[in-house]
This record gives sequence, C-alpha cells and structure tokens, in this order.
Amino acid sequence: MSALNRSTCRRLQKLRQAPSVWEGDRRVLSSDFAIRGEAGERIQGECVLWVDGTEGLVRAMDVVPPDAGHEAVVRTLLQAMEHPHSPAPPARPQKIVVCDREIQFFLRGVLQDLDIVVDYVPELPLIDEIFQGLQGIARTHPPQLPPELVEPVLKAAQSIWDDAPWELLDEEKVIAVELNYGDVKTLYVSVLGMLGMEFGLLMYRSLDSLKTFRQRVLEAGESSEELEGAFLDQDCLYITFDQNDADSPLSEPEMGSLLAEFVEHNGVYPTFGNLHPLEGMRPVLYDEEAETVLLALTALHRFFNSHLERLTVEGFPKITGRYRIAHPKEAGQKLTIKVSSLPDIAEELAEMSAEAGFSDEMPGLTMPVLRNDLIPEDAFYSLGAMPWEVFNLLRSTVKLHQEAKTDFPQTADGFPVILIQTSRPKATRLIEEIQAAGGLRAICFNPGEDPFSDERYDLGVLQTENDELHLFGEFVEDDPVHIQARKKWDQRCKKTKGNCGLVVAKGFKGASRGNPSLNDMLALFEVRSISSNELGLGSLQLMPFLD
Repeated sequence: MSALNRSTCRRLQKLRQAPSVWEGDRRVLSSDFAIRGEAGERIQGECVLWVDGTEGLVRAMDVVPPDAGHEAVVRTLLQAMEHPHSPAPPARPQKIVVCDREIQFFLRGVLQDLDIVVDYVPELPLIDEIFQGLQGIARTHPPQLPPELVEPVLKAAQSIWDDAPWELLDEEKVIAVELNYGDVKTLYVSVLGMLGMEFGLLMYRSLDSLKTFRQRVLEAGESSEELEGAFLDQDCLYITFDQNDADSPLSEPEMGSLLAEFVEHNGVYPTFGNLHPLEGMRPVLYDEEAETVLLALTALHRFFNSHLERLTVEGFPKITGRYRIAHPKEAGQKLTIKVSSLPDIAEELAEMSAEAGFSDEMPGLTMPVLRNDLIPEDAFYSLGAMPWEVFNLLRSTVKLHQEAKTDFPQTADGFPVILIQTSRPKATRLIEEIQAAGGLRAICFNPGEDPFSDERYDLGVLQTENDELHLFGEFVEDDPVHIQARKKWDQRCKKTKGNCGLVVAKGFKGASRGNPSLNDMLALFEVRSISSNELGLGSLQLMPFLD
C-alpha cells in the first residue's frame, strides 16, 4: 500500500483541523456520465465524492475509470482538504466515515499520521441523496433528437458531410430553403468550415437575424462581451460536425449505435441544436425542429448534388432547384421545397465586411487563415532541442530531409526543434500532406485568446510553402513550464540565425512517447523561425460560433 510523502503529511498537518465529520464514497454512474479511456473508448465512469456531513457541503468530486484503485479516493480526499470545491476554507476533518470496508482499511493506513479517525457505517444518507439527484438529472436530460427521427436525420447529416459544401463556400454565400412547413417559411443557410476549424450549417429563421449577427460581430472587434451577446441573439437552427470528439457529449443513449457508427465512420461528432435570443443555446431539437432540419438537410443535399460544383467563393450565381421531399410525419405524402442561392445577399455581406475594414484574409470571416486539420488529434507535440551529434546523424539517416536554405552555426546548446509524434500511418500521412503543400516554410508562435474564459495562449503555427497556416499546438501563455521552454527556444533560434526544425516521428505510446529513437524519426524539416509580427496575424480570438 502506498503511503503519503513525509512532506505531504507535514503540509496537511498544518491545515486547521475542523470539528466535523466527512462522508466519502465512490459510486458507479449511469451511461450518461461515460468518460474517455486511455485508448479513446467511452467507458462508464465512477464518481468519487467527499462531503462535509456537519456543514452539508460538497468538498470535492471527481469522475474516474472503474478500474482506478483506492488511490483515486485518496487523491479526491486531499483535494477536499486543500482545495475544496465549496467556499469552505481548507481543513482536515476530525473524522471520516465510509460504507466500504476495503476503503476504510486503506484510508486508515494512508492517513495514520494525520490524526483523522476513519470509521465504517453501513449507510451514508447525505451521499445517497446527492447521487440520487445526479442520476435524476441524467434521466431527465432530453436527447439531442426525437428517437423516431434519429435514423433519418443522421442519414441526412451524413449526406451533408459527404457533400462538404465548406470546401467551396464561405459564410457569406447564403442559400435560401423555402420549406413552408409548420411555422417556418424559409431558412437562410450559412455554411461554416472554410477555416478548417468547425464544419456545419447555420439555418437562420430570418435574413434580419443573419445580417444582424454579422454586423454585430464586425462591430464587436475584440470585445468578448459583445461577441457573446451577438452569438446568443441569433435565431437559427444548427448542425455542426465536431472534430474534437473529446469535447462532445460522451453518451447519447437514445441515438445508440447509429451515432457510434457515424462517429467511427467519419471521425466527427454531429451536434444539433437551436439558438434563440430568449432561449440562448439549446443543444436539443424537439419534434417540429427536428422535422424542419430533416427537410432542410434533405433538400440541401439534393441541391448540392446537382449544383455545388458551380458555386464557389469567387463565383456564386443565382441557381434555383425544386425538390419533392417525403413528409416527415405523413407516409406517402411529399412536400415541394425550393432551394436558391442568394448572390445579392452574399454581395451585401461582403460589402458589410469591407466597410468594417476587414479584408478577405481576416481570420474568422471568409478566407482560411489558421487551419487545425493537419496535425492528428491524438499526436504528442513539444518544443525543445536536439543535441548536435544527434541532429547531424539524423540529417544523414532520416527518410525525408528538407535542408535549410542557408548554413547556420551550431553554437547553441542544441538545435531547436518541434517534435510531433503519432502513429506510423498518421505520421506518414502528415509528411505527405506537408510535401503536397510544397514543403514547410516556417515555424512561429502567435498570441491567441479565448474571450469567454479570458485564457491567453501561445499558438504554435506551421507555415507551408503554399502560404497555408496550420495550428500544431496550444500552450497556456502563463504556464511557467512553457514560459521557460519558449525562452530557451528563442535563445537557441537567435544563435542559429533563425533556423529551427520540425521532427515528425512514430511511436507515440509507451516509453517512446516524447522520447523517440532515431529509428522512430521519419522526417526532418529545417526551416525558419519567424516572429508573430512577420506572420502578420495579430492576436487571434476563438470565434463564438458553436464551440
């Protein structure tokens, strides 16, 4: 059995010992609280909970894998003592009660130097009440889609994903879908995804809502409050395809295997929902809304299948199509739906951007600036230095070597490199994509921020020879480890006269993760390190569309 470090014990002994009794336990959660395992699979989690039974406060809670040992209970207990969730101050309890004999004996051994009594009781009424509340919330959580519409809506979503309209159309190229179904006459569709960051469709219930949102975003500049207000005031239905599945809901029991198959097949997670000034953002479609979205997606797919190749950012002519679509509720009945491109509206939105001082190359508007689809999601990345003897050996042994355009001194304590490590197939594909772009031109770090959390980042950027910019990593700006790493990076690049490198390696699991051997390194790109001023993007903001 593991024991606490003596320094940890001394630190905990300094905490005030409160005259209170804490309850602790771990419980299996419903599938609504599934978590991600090490291999990326979804598994049913367990919740570790510590509450102050005297004050009736939750002090700490954590969700852990079911195979986590009793150490997980201790880790959450230490958090409850030193960094409680509640407004209660840090403290040690006089007594702890648990309803599991194994946990009791384990805690007695671990906490023996902290003057805490650990007792067994058959029931924990306060924890029972909290868990019943959690499970009740899960049971009342509405599904994203009505169960009877899951299959047809996901099928329609698959068709849109296959059409990939964002490869040709930006957000200003508006398409009208005249439904005349229920309370909805026409939806005005704006396509998300040309930035390569988030793919989907915004289906506005009115042109005024679309135009107002665009205008408010342009006027907001870098004001996070104005951006958030503009986002929440939209009146639209939406579908997005989330590439970062880790941030998506981990369980949708009502959508079952159909959703799992969609995610496995496409590598993206479809999300459906509604935005309204009085409701805010609701990631749920009720019956009439889901029927409306089904009709719109089906008609759009028919339209894209016939005309998408004629529609681009540069050329967006007036095109209209009429389609007979099956009624979502009445078998054998069909509806006539008209779909039209709106070049006049696209021109008006472009003029709006121009008047606000935004060019087509401004981030977050119309043209791609910073993409995040080059680096595999599960890749390991880091910045550091390679010893010169290893660097010189790698130059002659690596399968793909892009040489520096000029000679440079080897006077620094190592060659500054960005390491990207992933599986062999993904590493090979990454190398091929860089080669297809003409090679790698430069590496840069550019400031960025999340306006809603006020978190600031140092964004790692790769510039390819075809002028595309690719995000390879996000580093928290005030992280002391990254601050030191950036400082050393800048010092080394100065000594190498601005030369640095990108190493692509395989073998990102086990002992080789972050420490690849020479045989694991598949490519070395020697490039320039440029400043954010040379890159010319300015500080980038996470745009509040549907993230």
